[in-house]
Amino acid sequence: MMPDVHIEQDALMWMAWAENLFCSSGVPNPRVDAESIMASVLGMDRLALYLDPRTLKESERGIFFGLVKRRCSREPLQYILGEASFYGRSFHVTPDVLIPRPETELLVEACLERIGRPGRIMDVGTGSGCIAVTLACELPEARVLALDAEENALSVALSNARRHGVSERIRMICGDLAAAIRSGCRADLVVANLPYIPAAALDHLQIEVRDFEPVLALQGGEDGLLLIRRLIADLPRLLQPAGLAALEIGEDQGEAVESLFEETHSFGKVEIIKDLSGRNRMAFAVRTI
Repeated sequence: MMPDVHIEQDALMWMAWAENLFCSSGVPNPRVDAESIMASVLGMDRLALYLDPRTLKESERGIFFGLVKRRCSREPLQYILGEASFYGRSFHVTPDVLIPRPETELLVEACLERIGRPGRIMDVGTGSGCIAVTLACELPEARVLALDAEENALSVALSNARRHGVSERIRMICGDLAAAIRSGCRADLVVANLPYIPAAALDHLQIEVRDFEPVLALQGGEDGLLLIRRLIADLPRLLQPAGLAALEIGEDQGEAVESLFEETHSFGKVEIIKDLSGRNRMAFAVRTI
């Protein structure tokens, strides 16, 4: 129910109203989302909202109502605000790209633990550029190729590279997986968070994901491995000897991914790593031949 907009109410009261509305709409984390939207409208951090709970101007109330309405429709908060946090940095996101997730932060962290000082990195299916930009920030000596099949996604990735001051060390390439990579161009690390959700599972995803995130960044074909299968077959020509492949995978895809690496006859033992929930989430392999 809409409160009487003619009554002067401070930010805390409007946040309480939004939180109740989110609860009735089934929005996860209703209090955090109400705080985040209010903080964005007022240009404050969430703690400051409680230290200085000032009265909203009429224009601010209008903006706040509009954003709350969008969140009640289950549009992801990150798309509403145009921002997502990843590895301690803020990234611009739009509906053209997948929202960065904590599981992918673990992929980046595991890469940093294993790679040492790479000269060249390939991020295949870069999306928002969160992996490419983060690795470029954390590895100042590295040069990064960021590939994506969608030009709109590459525009988002480029904006994030510029935001974090690494655009001069990241080359953006539009192409179908690694098809755009010329022969002889090899990397020390190939990392990818490709679509891995089986087509039949899409209808069972959370509303925010199913109805708002780009389906091309989610759906991995009948078994979820359509693009992963193609990339692994290309890895021997993309990696230097002793180069590292790092893939984010579905929780039930570990054995299948191991078999795909074995079929190339170019890699040693595949390391399957679990996420914080104990689910298989990452596959690492070193090129031996």
